[in-house]
Amino acid sequence: MIVVVDFGGQTAHLITRRLKELGSPAALVTPENAIAFIQKEKPQGIILSGGPMSVYENGAPTVDPALFSLPVPSLDICYGLQLRSYLLKGKVVSGTKEYGPVHLTITNHDSPITKDLPKEATVWMSHGDSVLSMPKNFKIIGSSDTVPYAFVVDDIHKQYGLQFHPEIEHTEIGMQILKNFIEICGIKTKEFSHNPEEMIEHIKQTVGKKHVIGAVSGGVDSTVAATLVAKAIGNQFTPVFVDNGLMRPDAVVSVKNLFKRFGITPVIVEVQKEMLKRLKGVTDSEEKRKIIGNFYVEVFEQEMAKLVKKDADVAFLLQGTIYSDVIESQGTKHASKIKSHHNVGGLPEHMKLALLEPLRELYKDEVRALGRKIGLPEEFVMKQPFPGPGFAVRIRGEVTEERLEQEKHADAIVLEELKKAGWLDKVFISFPVMTDAYSTAVKGDGRFFGEVVALRVIESKDIMSSTWAKLPYELLQTISSRIVNEVPKISRVVYDISTKPPATMEWE
Repeated sequence: MIVVVDFGGQTAHLITRRLKELGSPAALVTPENAIAFIQKEKPQGIILSGGPMSVYENGAPTVDPALFSLPVPSLDICYGLQLRSYLLKGKVVSGTKEYGPVHLTITNHDSPITKDLPKEATVWMSHGDSVLSMPKNFKIIGSSDTVPYAFVVDDIHKQYGLQFHPEIEHTEIGMQILKNFIEICGIKTKEFSHNPEEMIEHIKQTVGKKHVIGAVSGGVDSTVAATLVAKAIGNQFTPVFVDNGLMRPDAVVSVKNLFKRFGITPVIVEVQKEMLKRLKGVTDSEEKRKIIGNFYVEVFEQEMAKLVKKDADVAFLLQGTIYSDVIESQGTKHASKIKSHHNVGGLPEHMKLALLEPLRELYKDEVRALGRKIGLPEEFVMKQPFPGPGFAVRIRGEVTEERLEQEKHADAIVLEELKKAGWLDKVFISFPVMTDAYSTAVKGDGRFFGEVVALRVIESKDIMSSTWAKLPYELLQTISSRIVNEVPKISRVVYDISTKPPATMEWE
């Protein structure tokens, strides 16, 4: 196997996923356990991941420098490269910051790590520190316009370093570099895939004769998770849809139609008025997420109590948590918290339920592939992701009934025009944002002061990185004109052209 030492990078787990895609077994370990794990398991390769801290900060994660002397091929990525340099008397400083796409020039193709690589490529960076000098034996074979030590090698000891992230889908040469590293490690590759029959059997064995109550939203993740559970245990499963008024209008219909095929009637709980009441006066995005998450828990407590009265032995709560939810919610020891996800972080102790999360280790594109295998229609499998807190996090500032209606109206326009132009199936997510910023406009020859709507349309596969969609100008003009003309109190529309990183998928 190849062992990946996790320094808390947002894409550390993604490295293991890419290795498995290429046919190599992989394991993720913390820096504190790295040496012991390597001595016991004797991997054929080591990868040091990126991380959110600076190597020279107090408390920054580190490893025993003896790791760098092990006779095993190693690949250092971002923080990993900086840590090697720092611990072996090189130099790392707070310097050139690069986030997102960067042009890389490879100046030497004599190393096995550069096999089949072009002379130039676009790579994805995410760093605020830079290496100024490397330990002896390393030589530079690739640089960006501002970072000389972007690609370094020590072929004698089979040690390689990258300032950029090969695991991110938008790094053009990333998979080839990882493939080359697997070959250097001498690993015989084999195909990996997620077997739905095995997952269904595992759910059966886990649940036994107990009852599962499930959170469903009509989205891809919760639907795939719920379908697996429904196939596994049938009427031992009670799906619950909390209709809080923050979801897209088709969500309730999707939920009802899904469970018809299994002879299961979902519980629909209508709490729109109460949800708006609880969000009144709240402007902070994290507070919104927590209020919505806590309200979900309350609703499930009430529904669980009803089931218990009917003598159901409720022992599990199903959630459609996927790995991007986990890592953004500080899912590993050294990771930074990006935002709270209402389905990550456990449950109140008094609920006494075990979480059932069959998709927790999967990325969005893996969930979609699994959805196809279990027979979900393609139009549903490719449905756009939608945030758990719904429209509440696409409305900057307070969520009022009026602003919620504005957001829903604008959202419908965006979806309608993208579909009409043949773009809806080409993009990963598309949505308007009520920005809580205001500007002057002229309507009917008179001055008007209204809210600015931001349009975000992005391309991605696994949510861990993204780039903005290059929509035709005519389509952007149509969407802008319709929103300004049809949605009350809107002054103008702006287009968000930020990549991830540095931006997140959502605004809040």
